[in-house]
Amino acid sequence: MPDSSVDAPPPAGSPVADAYARLSQVYGKLQITERAAHESAPRGVGWVGADALAAGGAELDGYLAWDDAQVLRDYGRQARPDVVATFGLHRYAWPACLLITAPWFLHRRVPLLSAQQVAFHRTQGRMNVRVESFACLPDDPAGALPGARVVPDEEALRGEVRAAVAQHLEPLLDGFGPRTRRGRRALWGMVTDEIVSGVWHLGKLVGEEQRARAELEALLPGMTAPYTAGAAFRMLSGPAGERLPTRDRASCCLFYTIRPEETCTTCPRTCDADRIVRLTAAA
Repeated sequence: MPDSSVDAPPPAGSPVADAYARLSQVYGKLQITERAAHESAPRGVGWVGADALAAGGAELDGYLAWDDAQVLRDYGRQARPDVVATFGLHRYAWPACLLITAPWFLHRRVPLLSAQQVAFHRTQGRMNVRVESFACLPDDPAGALPGARVVPDEEALRGEVRAAVAQHLEPLLDGFGPRTRRGRRALWGMVTDEIVSGVWHLGKLVGEEQRARAELEALLPGMTAPYTAGAAFRMLSGPAGERLPTRDRASCCLFYTIRPEETCTTCPRTCDADRIVRLTAAA
């Protein structure tokens, strides 16, 4: 049965509604709907709860079957089971991080979301969330709303971002981890990459790429537990002396196992000369 909460307006007084609307506006592949306390999370064809993925059972099997079929359909070859699991984790973790980091980057509000509060429709690019509490700064008028937790300054708020992402994704790492055949250090490196790439991309979309990089450097200055790497931006020099921002990923997406000749621009396997060529062409 369809769930009416999927297309319902955000609850009155939602502290993150404007941020989610802005994110969906500039990045049409992700649409976020908030549900009220009395509404149930959507279930049915295409929907899966983050808590179900964290459980690592039959619903995770069904979720990863889509990734397995997609690789075979699009690339004409079978992916290893650990590669399929890595793809599946990335495809959840990247938008899930934005649920937390987009309101922080856009409006300095940090929603606190457990796995039980998020449902995902991967093929439609939709997420359904219930925000019960959030952190904000002392001068934010939203501090008077129910569920607000006011923190003293920007560094404290960055701590809330790091903690909120970790709280949400740690159960997912438990569910996906054995299938990815990666250790905890590598998995938290992957989460680091999801945080950085998501905010960096959002910054580009809203015309604030430079601020996004600066914010990420402050958020992830280095090995800030449980994250095993920092934002790690660096600059390359283009053929006309232009400055080209790049970074080295803390983890590998494993796409090279499908197409060895294709690597990410930020992959440690991609040399700086190739990065310069790609970045210059993109610019």
